Amino acid sequence: MTLPLATRSATDVDHPFDHLTPPAVLDALDAVGLRGDGRMIQLNSYENRVFQVYLEDGSVVVAKFYRPGRWSDAQIDEEHRFALELGEAEVPVVAPLRLADGRCLAHTEIAGRRFALAASACRSGHGPELDDPATLRWLGRFVARLHAVGAQRPFASRRAINPQTFGHEALDRLLAAESIPPAQLPGWESACRQALAQVDAAFAATPAAQLRLHGDCHPGNILWRSPDAGGHGPHIVDLDDAVNGPAVQDLWMLLSGSPQAMAGQIAQVLAGYRQIRDFDPRELALIEPLRTLRMVHHSAWLAARWSDPAFPIAFPWFAHASYWAQQTVQLREQIEAMAAPALAPEES
Repeated sequence: MTLPLATRSATDVDHPFDHLTPPAVLDALDAVGLRGDGRMIQLNSYENRVFQVYLEDGSVVVAKFYRPGRWSDAQIDEEHRFALELGEAEVPVVAPLRLADGRCLAHTEIAGRRFALAASACRSGHGPELDDPATLRWLGRFVARLHAVGAQRPFASRRAINPQTFGHEALDRLLAAESIPPAQLPGWESACRQALAQVDAAFAATPAAQLRLHGDCHPGNILWRSPDAGGHGPHIVDLDDAVNGPAVQDLWMLLSGSPQAMAGQIAQVLAGYRQIRDFDPRELALIEPLRTLRMVHHSAWLAARWSDPAFPIAFPWFAHASYWAQQTVQLREQIEAMAAPALAPEES
């Protein structure tokens, strides 16, 4: 029997990350040729576990232990190959390091659990200044360079972002998990199904080339480096959510504010983007449908991860009826937004 979300305890499940202790992390890295000096800092990551580790040779690496069962080795290999291709094309990305056996992906067993792990050089930066038109144009050029590499071939193993994968399948997982309080379920489900019907129609009406994407290109995943930090401009440090999908997926999360404000922002982003590669303006009609998919997918992600002790601590509001009431309101707002005309940056 599935416990109601509000009463389910994170201690009901022995989570694999519970055994990822500092000694286990250091032993795993030592086995792949990265000998730590004992100092480490756990970095902010809910999906995986990520550590900044100081090595005996004076260098610093970021070690990522992938959540067991989330990605196959083939999917992780595609993430790594994409990062290496970007690096070879001089797109600013922190690519995975080659480990002791020459590969980027290694495995370790801890308390009977098999973990995939990778490491990269430690790089710092700050968030981009999105109020600056020059920054928006630079980000447009940066994403276009990433897409120029991504368009060379699709992912064979990684997922695609579309109404089925991020919408209908996410809805099915939420309903099966019984995560939504009974009082909120009818209103939320009705709004969600109406919204996804509009997403289906938008994708069916909008031709969009599919290419390899960053997939989660919000400002928090783009670090801006200053000249005194060994570089200048944007770079990315993680491609964990890389997917196949339309180019606009890597652009819309750079926008915020009113429709008028977003129209001005996308005009600047596309001015930079089109200096590197073409952009089909019809894809702008997918911005609100993609926002809708992100909302539904995010709720399904929280439900799927609720047994991880980190999640009830970080997202306590997910267990309350007010969250689902708010989600219902936001889905209804998305229904209205998807019915409105798409952004028209040329008129901004």
